[in-house]
Amino acid sequence: MKSTTTYPGSPFPLGATYDGEGVNFAIFAENATAIDLCLFDEISGQSETTTIPLLERAYHIWHVYIPGLQPGQLYGYRVDGPYEPENGHRFNRNKLLIDPYTKALAGTVEWNESLFSYQMGEEDLTFSESDSAPYVPKSVVIDTNFDWEGDTFPKIPYNHTIVYETHVKGFTQLHPEIPEEIRGTYAALGHPVTIKYLKELGVTAVELMPIHSFINDSHLIEKGLKNYWGYNSIGFFSPDAEYSSSGVRGEQVTEFKTMVKELHKAGIEVILDVVYNHTAEGNEKGPTLSFKGIDNAAYYRLHEGRYYNDYTGTGNTLNVMQPNVLRLIMDSLRYWVQEMHVDGFRFDLASTLARGLHDVDKLNSFFDVIYQDPIISQSKLIAEPWDVGEGGYQVGKFPPGWAEWNGMYRDCVRDYWRGADSKLGEFASRFLGSPDLYREDYRSPTASVNFITAHDGFTLNDLVCYNDKHNEANGEDNNDGESHNRSWNCGVEGPTDDEEINKLRQQQKRNFLTTLFLSQGVAMLVAGDEFGRTQGGNNNAYCQDNEISWLHWDNQDVDLLEYTKKIIKFSQDHPVFCRRGWFKGQPVQGTDREDIAWFLPDGNEMSDEDWQNGYAKSLGVYLSGHAIKSVSEKGERILDDSFYVLFNAHYEPIEYQIPSKKWGGNWVKVVDSYNNYVDENGEKYDNGEKITVEGRSVVVLKSPLSTH
Repeated sequence: MKSTTTYPGSPFPLGATYDGEGVNFAIFAENATAIDLCLFDEISGQSETTTIPLLERAYHIWHVYIPGLQPGQLYGYRVDGPYEPENGHRFNRNKLLIDPYTKALAGTVEWNESLFSYQMGEEDLTFSESDSAPYVPKSVVIDTNFDWEGDTFPKIPYNHTIVYETHVKGFTQLHPEIPEEIRGTYAALGHPVTIKYLKELGVTAVELMPIHSFINDSHLIEKGLKNYWGYNSIGFFSPDAEYSSSGVRGEQVTEFKTMVKELHKAGIEVILDVVYNHTAEGNEKGPTLSFKGIDNAAYYRLHEGRYYNDYTGTGNTLNVMQPNVLRLIMDSLRYWVQEMHVDGFRFDLASTLARGLHDVDKLNSFFDVIYQDPIISQSKLIAEPWDVGEGGYQVGKFPPGWAEWNGMYRDCVRDYWRGADSKLGEFASRFLGSPDLYREDYRSPTASVNFITAHDGFTLNDLVCYNDKHNEANGEDNNDGESHNRSWNCGVEGPTDDEEINKLRQQQKRNFLTTLFLSQGVAMLVAGDEFGRTQGGNNNAYCQDNEISWLHWDNQDVDLLEYTKKIIKFSQDHPVFCRRGWFKGQPVQGTDREDIAWFLPDGNEMSDEDWQNGYAKSLGVYLSGHAIKSVSEKGERILDDSFYVLFNAHYEPIEYQIPSKKWGGNWVKVVDSYNNYVDENGEKYDNGEKITVEGRSVVVLKSPLSTH
C-alpha cells in the first residue's frame, strides 16, 4: 500500500470535495467503530492501492483531507462495527462501500456472493469474509467547475407547463438523425435535433425517469433482462454513467450539465424522477453495497432489529425520521438544483416519505423542512401520492406548494371514453382541475398533474388496442403489472386490418389528448404517445431495455403527431384553458353570464339530477374568457375568447343546440376530434342552431372576445 500525507480535514460538506489543492472526505456513520478510506487506480481493481484510516470524528461524521489528490480519483470505504443483525447492525469491513454522497460512480455491480455480508445459502445472521471490492462500482472524486454561460432557470408558471415524461436512453436510442455514438445518452437528449422536436411539439418540461445511479437486479440479469426504468437507486448525487457518452470518471457530470444548459437555452425545464423512498440494497437477504454496511440502523426503517419495513415493495424503506437521512435527501435535492441546475422533482412513492411511525402524516419533518428551504421550496415539487403500505393512497392530501400525479383523473377520463358507467359530475370535476381534491386546502387547479398514461401501464396506443396486459416478455408468466387497466380495444385485441376499428382507435386517441390538454391543471404527456408508440400490450416494461420500450422514430403516426402539436398550441394560446384560479360558477360582473356553465344537448343548463345520471355520456360546458380572475405578470387583465366544449362519449351522433345569445355569438368550430381537426378559422354557427357531434368525439366552438 502507498503511504499518503493526510490532514484532519472537516466534517462538512459530506462526500468527497475537491478544492483545487486536494480532497476532503467526510462520511456519516453513527454506530461505526472504525472507517478506512480506500483509493483505487482502476475501476476493476481487485483491491485498493492505498488505505487511509479516518481518525477524526465530529457529529458522528468521520473525515480526512488528502492534499494533492485530483479529480477522477476512485475510492470507496470499509467500515468496522458490530455485526449484530438481530440488533440492526450489519458492519462488515470485508465489503467495499459506495459513498452515499458520491457525485459520480465508475463501473457497475457485478453480482457475486461476496456482495452479501452473510454467507450465501445460510441465514443472514452468518458472517461473510469474502472481499467485495472487485465487484462494486467505485466512487469518483469530481471537479465541479463548469461554464454555465450565464444559464438561468426558465421558471415556467405551472399553468403554462406541459410535462413530457421520457427516458434518457429510450427517447434517442433509435433516432436516425442523432449521431450513433451518442444515442441513448445525456448528450443525445441535449442535441439540437431533440430540442427542435420538443419545441415543435410544444412541451415545456422534460420529466426524466430516474437518472440517479441505480443497480440492475440480479434476478433480471439471470433472465437476460435489465432494470430499464431505474427505480433502484444507490447514488442520490450521481448521474448514472450508463447514459454518458463521454466517460465515467466525472465526465458524466459534465455531460449532464451540458444537457441541462442546452435545454434551458430553448426554454425547456428539466424535472427529475427521484427515488428517495428506498435503496437497491433490498431486505435482510439483499446485498451490502453502501448504506447497509455504513450504518444500517441509522438509514433504514427496521422492526425487531433484523427485519426491514417495506412500504415500497422493494424490500426496504429509508428512515426519513432519522436526521441523517433527512439531511441526505435535502442535500441531494439542493445539489441537483444548485450544482446541476434542474428545475424540479417528481417524488416516486412520495407517501412513503410522509410516514411517521406507521401512518402517513403530511405534517412530518420531511415536508416541514422542504417548506422552509429557500432553494428546494422554489422548485417544482410533484408527488406520486401513494405507496404500497396501508393508508398509502394520498391523492389530494399533500401540502400547498406540491403538485400531484392525479390518479383519479386518469381513471375517470379512461372510464368516460371507454363508456363505463360513471357520474358526469366526477368527469366535470376532473376537467376543471379536481376542485373536490384541492380547492378546500387553498391549492389551485395546477396542484393536479393530469395524465392519461404514464411510464407504468399501457401507452396511449395500447390503451385503445388491448383489453388485457401482454407481459410475457417479462418472464413472470404475465402475472406482473396491473390487471385492471380501464382500457378498451375497440373490438379486437391487438393490431388489426379492420379499417373501422383502426379509425375508432385513432378517434379515441384524439379524444384522450383533447381532454387532457383542455383540462385545467398541468398536463403530462408520455414520450411517444403523440405519435402512436406501442409496447405490444406490455403494461409493465420496467425490464425491457430494448425495442419494446424504445421510441421508434421511423414508425410515427404523422397525423396523430400533427394533431397533438395543434391541440397543445391551441390550449396554450388561450388563457381560459390555462387558468391559475378556480372557476366560480358565478355571474361575470356587468353581465348575467357565469364564468362557467354546463348544458344538456338540448341547450338547457344541467340540473342537480342530471349530474347523478350514471349512463349519461354527453354534456356541454361553456367557459367564459371574459371572467378570468387573474392578471398578467405586468398586472394587465387577462381576457380571452369564450368556448363551448361538447363532449359525446355515446357511440352514436348527438345534436347539440347552441345556447342563446346570452352566452355569446358568432360561434366558430375550432376543434373536432372525429374529423382530426384543429383550426381557429372553421365553420360558423349561430345561436340556437344545432350542431352534430359524432359518436365518441369532442367538438369545441369559439365565441370571439369581440362579441362578449
